[in-house]
Amino acid sequence: MMQYRRFGRTELSMPIFSCGGMRYQYKWQDVSPDEIPSENQDNIENTIRRSLECGINHIETARAYGTSEMQLGLILPKFPREKLIIQTKVTVKSDPQEFINLFEKSLDYLRLDYVDLFSLHGINTPELLDYSIRPGGCIDVAKKLQAEGKVRFIGFSTHGPTDVIVETIKTNQFDYVNLHWYYINQNNWPAIEAAKNHDMGVFIISPSDKGGKLYDPPQKLVELCHPISPIVFNDLFCLSHSEVHTLSLGAAKSQDFDEHLKAIELLENADRILPPILERLEKAAINKLGENWVKTWHIGLPTHDNTPGGINIPFILWLRNLAIAYDMIDYAKMRYNLLENGGHWFPGNKADKLTEISELELKKCLINSPHADKIPSILKEAHHLLGGEPVKRLSQQ
Repeated sequence: MMQYRRFGRTELSMPIFSCGGMRYQYKWQDVSPDEIPSENQDNIENTIRRSLECGINHIETARAYGTSEMQLGLILPKFPREKLIIQTKVTVKSDPQEFINLFEKSLDYLRLDYVDLFSLHGINTPELLDYSIRPGGCIDVAKKLQAEGKVRFIGFSTHGPTDVIVETIKTNQFDYVNLHWYYINQNNWPAIEAAKNHDMGVFIISPSDKGGKLYDPPQKLVELCHPISPIVFNDLFCLSHSEVHTLSLGAAKSQDFDEHLKAIELLENADRILPPILERLEKAAINKLGENWVKTWHIGLPTHDNTPGGINIPFILWLRNLAIAYDMIDYAKMRYNLLENGGHWFPGNKADKLTEISELELKKCLINSPHADKIPSILKEAHHLLGGEPVKRLSQQ
């Protein structure tokens, strides 16, 4: 049976799993409704029906998800509105009128009078934060929509660095946050703690895809997570922290909920199930990478905007660690080759930019790292291991 958690100060009873809407739509661009293949629309309806049967009544989408909103709008009127929690997101804009026009299009496509949750989508940089909170900016527009009854609660989504997320939370203008946090990437824990301090709802973005392509895990990861699957392990890891309220399941078909549902009955025993798996995962990393590196590799690394050539050193070393420790080569390659192609969603450059900077420049920016002497060669190794054809964000495809 589905479990629910109080979604911060919204007081909504939120299912611990949410139905994310970025993987079942027909196209990433708006098209005429008569272009939607019937089999695709039937699949979405079956997915939503299965979601609701499971008790997952939080349906989440975005203006940037192409036909997702329009296709949901053909389905949602078939269900009692008061039993649904509907969330959409609109990308932050410098022009508030463009922002409000996009929201109105979202509401029109969804065929709703209001959305329960409305997110400012992609507060990833200080500039986008400024567009959001300056007088007359996107948050003021959202609050006007709230006063008109078109929006119940206002939040934000982010792929940005932790300091930008914390700064956004500290404005105390938002009721909830959509952010990344899962076993392989726990950097945003300070942001989750900040959200708790402001009694905000916490929604975890893409724990099974961005969290490691766990629906297609390498055999080594399967063995390390035994007797549960990597998906169930990651679900339990996230949900064992009460500060986390819901995990997004980007379902492409109705069966995609099934593996996650196994975590529900195990959750009360997470404190017994997780420790041996966590110990195995740490030992595996140490065996491959060395204890000193595993515990200190991240110390003193510069951000990409403070690195010659814009090389995203922390991101590259992190991916290389996953590839070597857990055989997560496919995941690491996919993420690595998004660099230079994803704008502020995936900032910084790949390690091939090393050829354009001097050894002295690189050493200077690594002065605070205990591994300064070996990181240049590790970066070259990482590029050889992970480099390949450029990859685009899903919404760019």
